[in-house]
Amino acid sequence: MALENGIAGLVKAFIAAGRPSARAASIDDRRAGYLASTGLAGETEPRVQVEDFTLEGQAFRLFSPQNASGCLPTLIYYHGGCFVSGSFETHDNQLRQLAFYSGCRVIAVQYRLAPEHCWPAAHDDAQNGADLLWKNAEKLGIDRQRITLAGDSAGGHLALVTALRLKTAGIWQPAQLVLVYPMLDATAYFDSYAFNGSDYVITRDALLSGYEFYLGDTDRLLPDVSPLWRDDFAGLPPVHIITAEFDPLCDEGEALHQHMTEQGVACTCSRYLGVIHGFFQLAGISQTAQDVIKDVAARVARA
Repeated sequence: MALENGIAGLVKAFIAAGRPSARAASIDDRRAGYLASTGLAGETEPRVQVEDFTLEGQAFRLFSPQNASGCLPTLIYYHGGCFVSGSFETHDNQLRQLAFYSGCRVIAVQYRLAPEHCWPAAHDDAQNGADLLWKNAEKLGIDRQRITLAGDSAGGHLALVTALRLKTAGIWQPAQLVLVYPMLDATAYFDSYAFNGSDYVITRDALLSGYEFYLGDTDRLLPDVSPLWRDDFAGLPPVHIITAEFDPLCDEGEALHQHMTEQGVACTCSRYLGVIHGFFQLAGISQTAQDVIKDVAARVARA
């Protein structure tokens, strides 16, 4: 299938610019470029309440429907950025939209980034953040029985590993997971890394250099590093995986669906055609992104 029109223009401009290398850019420039791209997320959704807060030194951003009261279904969200970039600001608009369309609370968890903080800092922050929100659920207006863990790219990885760690701890589990084109395999095993790795803005080098900054010499096949290859998915709550046709990570997202299904998890997977890695943040130029935001919002509301 051809690229969606708005995304085709983005890809054409990227190729015309000589396919600028994320690996060659400084970390500061990568972060600034990611922040600058937020203009593609569309007009800011004003019909929500937004509050930043901290718990035990960890930062969170809470998005609530207007005039929300009581304990509501809640989405705990981990932003993407290849473990080296991303923040509340890079994901503000789509999280506003998720809160508005779902009628639920959405809470973004900030985690430490590489290269300043390497493995396992982000993983530990992701789990700690989820536990802190669960412990403070009543104060924050969270329905403990209807928590969704979700994230995009590196954030999808963190949502999955957090759910696996919570399963092992045995204290609580989310009601469901939503993984948006998650980074799952630090070995880059699958063909989509080759087929989609050069032309589609978020390149093979962008993804793998993020792993390199975060992981250093860490074994790429550790269960929490490349969770795709784990054999302990049984016992997870229902999982929905979103993949993109022209994404280096497309194959591994669909392989996760197969592995989870084989291990008895209630898992669904939707491949969206004509779009690239990162499209979830492109609702200003992508009808597909707008549709997926509404789909995810509906899943949170049904949790």
